[in-house]
Parts: sequence; structure tokens; C-alpha cells
Amino acid sequence: MTRSFTFLVNPASGGGAAPGAVVPVARLLREAGATVDVTYSPGPRAMPGLVAAAVERGDVVVSVGGDGMLSSLAGVVAAAGGTLGVLPAGRGNDFARMLGLPDSAEGLAELLLTGTPRRIDLLCASFPGGPPREVAGSVYCGVDARAAALVDRAHRLPRRLQYPLAAVGALLTYAPARYRLRVDEDERELEAATVVVANSAFYGKGMRIAPPASVTDGLLDVVVIEAASKAALVRSLPKVYDGGHVDLPEVTVLSGRRVELRADPSRAGGRPVPVGGDGEPLGALPGLAGDPLVVEVRRGAVAVVC
Repeated sequence: MTRSFTFLVNPASGGGAAPGAVVPVARLLREAGATVDVTYSPGPRAMPGLVAAAVERGDVVVSVGGDGMLSSLAGVVAAAGGTLGVLPAGRGNDFARMLGLPDSAEGLAELLLTGTPRRIDLLCASFPGGPPREVAGSVYCGVDARAAALVDRAHRLPRRLQYPLAAVGALLTYAPARYRLRVDEDERELEAATVVVANSAFYGKGMRIAPPASVTDGLLDVVVIEAASKAALVRSLPKVYDGGHVDLPEVTVLSGRRVELRADPSRAGGRPVPVGGDGEPLGALPGLAGDPLVVEVRRGAVAVVC
């Protein structure tokens, strides 16, 4: 039976690369006899209706864009009981890297046509009083969220330099915060530069931030980089690309199914500690006296062709 597809495209992804990326894949699928519908710039309010209609038709819903676009679709597709496809066309494409997706249009088209869907985990992040939000790859607080914001403003730089320079810039201007972290029943307080709650091993355009992470094990991997000198953090940055940073004394790795996070930002000049998820800003961490940000794993939440 030939599959049918609904492509939802974020035209701004990858500095405008997404519309060009979809053309050869869609052409190959149509030449193979598949039905392909393409919608550009659907917007978050339109997505649930578009996804529901696509799932009712039996289409695979294909995310065309970066990790943020994928995250915004994954929970919607999961709620509709559909199947998700991924055409990576962003700046980082870290979740596609985690799934081991092909780089070529031919490989992606073949995978979409013949690949077997498998169920993967998602993260669910909930701020006090706010609606839950699904995230595919990772939720991060502190320096990493600041670096992601710098990447968003780095459009004039070559794409290969955007993430490394943003990471260095964020490290050189960071101030640590006091975090209260609870992973399942393990609660601790620590002074840290960043805390990452990971489903995927990768973020930041290929940084292997959480080497043990798996998208099918039903666990969250929590990586804490404790406060250190700015020079030491910058020197250790290359180790993140191969996962070697986890052997450093200032790095702690934990795992569990539920994570609670609060922070005292007084050491950081009183500024709230920013939180991001898959390249998108999510908000700021609650203070130590408030209810926490809660991140939980949704095991096998969505079927993905990969």
C-alpha cells in the first residue's frame, strides 16, 4: 500500500532553507506514486486542525524545519494518534541526528516510503499554572538557554559558526544560579551554570550533551554542569561534541522519569534563569519558594518513521 503524506513546512527554518529542502523529496515521493500535500507556514493555531485532517486521511505528517518545528508538531501528532515523519531543514537538526536519518533527498524519500514507524518518547514540560508542552529533544536552563537566544540573533554569521560562537558568548557572560533539583526521589541543591533534561543525546548542532540518552528507554537523562570559572568552561566546550565532558568533576549525570527544577537567581544578578526547549524559549525557572518546573517523560508517545 502506497503511503500518503502531509508536509507542514516552517519556511523560516534554516534561514529560509526549508522550502527548498521539501521540493526534491516531495517530487521523489510523487514519482513513486505517493500522494503529497504541502502546507507552508501553518502557524501553531492552525496545526491541530491540519494534523487532525491529515491523520483522518491516513497521511504521515511530515515536519519540515528544525528541532523547534518538530517539537511543536510531535505532541499534536501524538494526541491525534498519527504517525510523524521528519524532513530536517533547520540549523541544528539534532533530533534527526539522534534518529539517524539520511542526509540526502533520495535517502529521506526512501525512508518515508518504506520505513517502519517506531514509538519514541517525548518530554512534557509544565510550568506552574501553565499548560503542559511536549518537547522532543531536551529542556535546558541557564547558559544553554542564553546560547540558544544568541543563535536566534546570529543570522548574519555562517551557519557552521552560529552555535559554537553563541556557546562561547554565553559562557563568557554567564553567572551561576543556585538550583534545587529533584530527580524522582533524589533532591539536591547545587550551584550550576546549566541543567539539561534530555531525551535525545544531541543538542546545539551536534553537541553530545547526554551520551547515555535514548528516545525509547522511558528515562530522562539530566546533565548538570556545576559552576566553574568562565575560562574552564570555555576550554571544556570541545569535549561536549564527543561526550567527554561527562568525565569532568564539575559534571553530574542523573536519570529518572520526573524532574523538578527551581532556581535562586541572586548570584546571576537577580535575573530569572531562562528555560528553553529544542531551540525555542519556554520561560523562566520558578524561584526556590515557588512550585517547580516539572519535566516528565511520556514513554512511547508518538510513532515516527525512522
